Amino acid sequence: MFGFFKEKIEDFKQTVSNTAKSLVGNVLANVDSGEEEYSDFVLDDIEDTLISADLGVSYAAELVDNLRFKKGTKPSELKNYLKEEFKKTLNEAGSTELNFKDGELNIYFITGVNGAGKTTLIAKLAYKFKQEGKKVLVAAGDTFRAAAEEQLNIWSVRAGADIVRRDKADPASVVYEAIQKARNEHYDVILVDTAGRLQNKFNLMEELKKIKTVIDKQAPESLRESILVLDANTGQNGLQQAKVFGECVNLTCAALTKLDGSAKGAIILAIAKEMKLPVKLVGVGEKMEDVKPFNADDFIEALFE
Repeated sequence: MFGFFKEKIEDFKQTVSNTAKSLVGNVLANVDSGEEEYSDFVLDDIEDTLISADLGVSYAAELVDNLRFKKGTKPSELKNYLKEEFKKTLNEAGSTELNFKDGELNIYFITGVNGAGKTTLIAKLAYKFKQEGKKVLVAAGDTFRAAAEEQLNIWSVRAGADIVRRDKADPASVVYEAIQKARNEHYDVILVDTAGRLQNKFNLMEELKKIKTVIDKQAPESLRESILVLDANTGQNGLQQAKVFGECVNLTCAALTKLDGSAKGAIILAIAKEMKLPVKLVGVGEKMEDVKPFNADDFIEALFE
């Protein structure tokens, strides 16, 4: 198995400590475990706390309605109840293992709004793949944003990856060229950068659809993942971003950047619940090594330690 996928976050508890406090700690603080049943006041407090922790209104309401209308779950059992429900949500969203096929071309189509951390995630992924001995090519598909390609070029050089870039060119043509180069020169990985200008939603969506069409025509068997990059600090805005990008790109997973220190990591659960979209990668620092595979079991255990 490819070594990158075996890595674990060394101190997941520290990484999600702020999320654990806002999502679990504050909820449990509302409950007297010595009581035999929940009062309406306590249930309302639990729901408000879950919503404020960025779990989402509908998901929070569903969890609390189960406590309200299904007899048998006592306040003393709230911690285990939430733990099992969160596990179920993540499992139903699908596998958290990043798809990769050795000996073949692997294309990763990376989307997200500007500022979410796409460029640095691409650099970190390029570095990870290079460390595993893979030949990596970056396709600079954000061709119109000022300095975007230059920034990506700098990161690619640091990572030891090659790059295809054409200033002001049609992004789809850049991706087409990258696929041809990768086939002719036997690359293992293409990382496709894209624009994220949500203020002009129609143009952006059309651009992404065009890139996806090029990949579907030129190398459909090589597209391993369509990854939505989300900043962990955006909270519920991340859910809206997932819906917007999901309109034109068949998203397969999300990557959550800046998880370390964020109190809004519950967005992982909200996206899994509403979009059935698993998180497969998390950013936990500034170093090139600081992108890690997401492990659902480790995440849940860290939340409830």
